[in-house]
Amino acid sequence: MIKILFSLLLSLNLFASLHDKSAMVYYGENISYPMVGIHDYIIVEPQNIKTARHGFSVYKSKMYAYVSIGEIEKTRPEYKRIHPTWIIAKNRAWNSDVLDLSNQAYRDFLFNEMIEPQIKRGFENFFFDTLDSYQLAAKTDQERARAEKALVDFIYEFHHRYPESKLIINRGFEIIDEVHSIVEAVLFESYYQGLDGVDLEYKKVSSKDREWLDFYLNKIHRYKLPIICVEYLDTGTKEEIHRDAEMVQKKGMIPYVSTRTLDTYGYSSKNALKREILILVDESKNDIREQLEILNSGTVLEYMGYIPRFFNIYEGLPSMKEMQHYAGVTVWLQNYYKNPEEFKKWLQQVKKLGIKIAFVNNFSADQSSDYLSFLNINITKKRLKKIQSFYDEKTAAYEIEPSLSTSTEQIQSQYIKALVRYELEDGSESIPAAITSWGGYAIGESSLISFNDDSLWVVNPFLFFKEALQLKKLVVPDPTTENGKRLLFSHVDGDGIMNRVEGDFGYFAGDAILKHILKVYKIPHSVSVIGAEIAPNGIYPKISPKLMKIAKDIYALENVEPATHTFTHPFFWNKIKDDNLDEKYRLKPKGYNFSLKYELIDTLDFIEEKLQSKKEAKSVFWSGDCMPKGNVLKYVFEHNILNMNGGDTTITKTKPWLLGIAPFGIYRENYIQVFTGAQNENVYTNSWLGPFWGFKRVTQTFELTNSPRRFKPVDIYYHIYSGSKLASLKALEYVFDWALQADLMPIYTSEYIPKVMDFYTASLSNIADEWLVSGMKDLRTVRIEQKDEGLDLKNMTSAIGVKYFEEHTYVSFNKEQEHYLKVIDRDKMLQESYLIEANGKLNSYHKIKGNKEFTFESYVDLSLNFHIADGCHLNSRPKEHTRVLKAQNMMLKYKGVKSATVKVECE
Repeated sequence: MIKILFSLLLSLNLFASLHDKSAMVYYGENISYPMVGIHDYIIVEPQNIKTARHGFSVYKSKMYAYVSIGEIEKTRPEYKRIHPTWIIAKNRAWNSDVLDLSNQAYRDFLFNEMIEPQIKRGFENFFFDTLDSYQLAAKTDQERARAEKALVDFIYEFHHRYPESKLIINRGFEIIDEVHSIVEAVLFESYYQGLDGVDLEYKKVSSKDREWLDFYLNKIHRYKLPIICVEYLDTGTKEEIHRDAEMVQKKGMIPYVSTRTLDTYGYSSKNALKREILILVDESKNDIREQLEILNSGTVLEYMGYIPRFFNIYEGLPSMKEMQHYAGVTVWLQNYYKNPEEFKKWLQQVKKLGIKIAFVNNFSADQSSDYLSFLNINITKKRLKKIQSFYDEKTAAYEIEPSLSTSTEQIQSQYIKALVRYELEDGSESIPAAITSWGGYAIGESSLISFNDDSLWVVNPFLFFKEALQLKKLVVPDPTTENGKRLLFSHVDGDGIMNRVEGDFGYFAGDAILKHILKVYKIPHSVSVIGAEIAPNGIYPKISPKLMKIAKDIYALENVEPATHTFTHPFFWNKIKDDNLDEKYRLKPKGYNFSLKYELIDTLDFIEEKLQSKKEAKSVFWSGDCMPKGNVLKYVFEHNILNMNGGDTTITKTKPWLLGIAPFGIYRENYIQVFTGAQNENVYTNSWLGPFWGFKRVTQTFELTNSPRRFKPVDIYYHIYSGSKLASLKALEYVFDWALQADLMPIYTSEYIPKVMDFYTASLSNIADEWLVSGMKDLRTVRIEQKDEGLDLKNMTSAIGVKYFEEHTYVSFNKEQEHYLKVIDRDKMLQESYLIEANGKLNSYHKIKGNKEFTFESYVDLSLNFHIADGCHLNSRPKEHTRVLKAQNMMLKYKGVKSATVKVECE
């Protein structure tokens, strides 16, 4: 059953087009949204779907909840509520009971127990299965007619109750004339490859059965309904599966080839590229957030468009079925795994499936055994002096050259390319880093070298992971940029709003921030408060009225959005057990009983109601160690609260190492924690010990995360207590002045967070020089890691612009969630007019023939830049303050204007 899946390799077949409709039927658990999101029809078993996850919110308009209306399996939890009088026959092949749809009580059960609960969970669309099961019970024409009328009545009642819901039916051939107008698509199983109706063995469909199917399929074609054909194969080569799908597609149907259990990611007209990388780590002692070298590999993979999925090896190794959506495996353990034989067998299975493996730091077990024999690696324990080092100049000596310290082991392997090679004093050699047929490895100091508090990469991690895991070059959904501009936002942790000001520029720190920062710098600010610091039932009841007044004045500003920094500022989030946190791990208001509801929901309500915030309070900025576990993240997502903080992006000119850059965020139990764009002033001031002007150095972080690679947006992140000292306040002013001169696009933090979550759930498909990117709900940019790449803007209907920056090409899109790209010669692209950059959001975009109309809205004075093709001219409403034409670039600047509509008309 697994063999078929990996013979697919989920690569695109030659006959497919990215414009073809495709389908996915997936009844498994732990759905991978990057794997399914590319499809137009995603049919799922709803009980296996956690709807409080970002991927569901992005793709739910394409998702269809499975409901069996003609029968029910005895293993389903709802079976115990089935009344015996509803049962009219048995389906022994599936061990299920056939049910009487003409029975009103049963129809009520379907709506009340099977459909309505899924509507409440968030499902919009449905897939009705087992429509034909009545034929197991109906023996006469009269009985069949009665059953078919009940089917039609039920489907119309569904449409009446849920007119906005889309419906796919399985077969229902006999009633298609009556229901075709309210059905989105028809699915059926087995045109060429199917299952035996008795024992469900795989079999080929006879030509006679296909002739019978053709009669009904031709009728459905005449109604112009999409037809999804599910084909069942157990084993087969990639070519056989492609051929089967191609034959189905040539019949004008959407193919879906999978196994009979439908719990693997099968094959359709277009298919997703694997973006997820499994990184096996050991969190038995330290959270992955504290293992910075390993966390930093996530930064590298994300930059290339891949999604790191850190997996604690002591939670049990994933099954091979769970491995199906991974593009590669990285093994990065600080110590040896406790059960090397178990791990060896698992690695052998992974290798057999063709998934590439990269070892970093060590081989995860004592190499004195034959543990590595299946990888053709031999390690000898001996202490020898290294005489000379040799390394591949492109792939090694990235931040530091390989060390010549004394060797304690000799590594020999069958390699494709040696990345680091040592000549030892006895004349032999050791290869501690190499690319191999099964992946690659970088062991010990050939991966990173650590000294003091720094760790530097020896191998170039971008090339090492790309070559070892054979990663495809992707177009990258990029949360750092929008409309050609690097993003800017500022978010504030509420700590210290009550700190006394040391000087005469305010009384409380909150006063100083309000007066000297929030009122002066007219860009978006996202400001949080700690409930227990300002509320009457908090820890400062005597000065609460003054602090509440400051908070109200802050939230009264048009350019400030609210957030919570919780009520009691938990110091260690992993200490929360059963919705309780001991007071030694948080602030201690009198009489307070800890609960996540009070920390989060009630504090957000407090901000809106008591502090009278003008904007919705919908974000939490994590406190303390900023390491919420799955239980807390689950709560946040279930209550639609955005989250941010954590990550340690602190790279500066004195420590310009890649290790100082954190990923966009991290998955925890399939929930996403979003990290900051840079660290706060506490880090740059040595934990607030001084120098208090130290936050000025964050501008170095902004520069080093922009070039030569743009890893991050500009995030001015600080605490309110920065208003308590003149030096720290001046540092803040310096940073904001730098940001305003950097020509960025300002947004609110709550607008950035969903862009990161889109990155983790976007789904990509590719054929040659064409790409399809789905799931761009809030994300508007993809990056092509190629200088001056040309795009077919004439036929890319949702693309609005292209910006070249250093070695990168940024492509801007409109508000649609799915985008088609095609790479062409740049000279052809210049024949089209397009946006180069804008410091505001795109509100609307219309393209009619060669003419284009854009409407932008910014939080600051609007600034636009267009490429204007020959024969085209540009008009703006309202009129711009300044217009500068240089070559074919038209720069528009506005004064006191934040919104404008621009028309580009061509002859």
